[in-house]
Amino acid sequence: MALLEVNNLDVRFAMRGGEVCALRDVSFSLERGERLGIVGESGAGKSVAAFTILNLIAKPGYIAGGEIKFDGTVLNTMKPKALQSIRGNRISMIFQDPMMTLNPVLTIGAQMIECLKAHRRISTKDARAIALHKLNQVFIPSPEKRLDQYPHELSGGMRQRIIIAIALLLDPDIIVADEPTTALDVTIQAEIMELLLLLCEKHNVGLILITHDLGVVSQVTQRTLVMYAGRVIEQGPTREIINDAQHPYTQGLINALPQMATPGSRLNQIRGSMPTLTKIPAGCAFNPRCDFASDICLQEVPNFVGSGNCKVACHMVDAMVKGQPWTPILTDKPVTKTVPLPEVNA
Repeated sequence: MALLEVNNLDVRFAMRGGEVCALRDVSFSLERGERLGIVGESGAGKSVAAFTILNLIAKPGYIAGGEIKFDGTVLNTMKPKALQSIRGNRISMIFQDPMMTLNPVLTIGAQMIECLKAHRRISTKDARAIALHKLNQVFIPSPEKRLDQYPHELSGGMRQRIIIAIALLLDPDIIVADEPTTALDVTIQAEIMELLLLLCEKHNVGLILITHDLGVVSQVTQRTLVMYAGRVIEQGPTREIINDAQHPYTQGLINALPQMATPGSRLNQIRGSMPTLTKIPAGCAFNPRCDFASDICLQEVPNFVGSGNCKVACHMVDAMVKGQPWTPILTDKPVTKTVPLPEVNA
């Protein structure tokens, strides 16, 4: 049994003009010590999926269907008080902006000690010792000094290291990192991701990494979910997805990486933009931006099809796997093979 299982999750927001669906039929799992990446553009539903795991969706949002199981316990039906024993204790979260996470009027030590006392019966002296140990683990220089400093006295990279230390305070089974390097420069980003990878491997902690950067995912995670308009459209081993993406959207994300463009030329981009929740296209939500869309893409939501060790929700890939010709609307020319498809397991 997987440590974390998310099955057919639907999340909706009640609006004045009617409900909108932020997550549709999202399913994935995480084994103990496994590193999972969730990627996609802004608005794809990545952060909503992360917040929903810990039931941090605020009203008017709510879980409309599906199940979230952690270590055999169903989280989405637990009472708030019972959920507190898991949230921050066995499942920790790292948010995008450390200055929004840390309390500006409390010292780093006071915040770490408060976190420990909220979940354990422990003296202030012992809590401070644990906080000091965790700061050492994330390679904070002069950790004794940092405990008595305020967040504004630290650099952005150091604040993010402290957030990671706080996430590790109670030795969690899973860390959910929601774009943890967004506000940092490239050099510090690499240091933070290397630190997360080292800590997860050393302590056998599961990691769910939310990001829009496939370059980061390729270096840190073992499996990847690609999301678009609230749905998972491709999932599988990270190496297979990076080296041989099947869905046209995933191909577009990879082609948009700076290193994929010729030096001196314009960067590649996916035409159009992510649809709003109130205007999700019929059929495959990606069809208005897809160069390979056919008539069926405008009418039917694609089911998952197996391709190698990956699963892809794409009518075109389904046709290619079955050896059928494919005629995109934009070209009216039959396509026999759009991407190199691995052999499908029987």
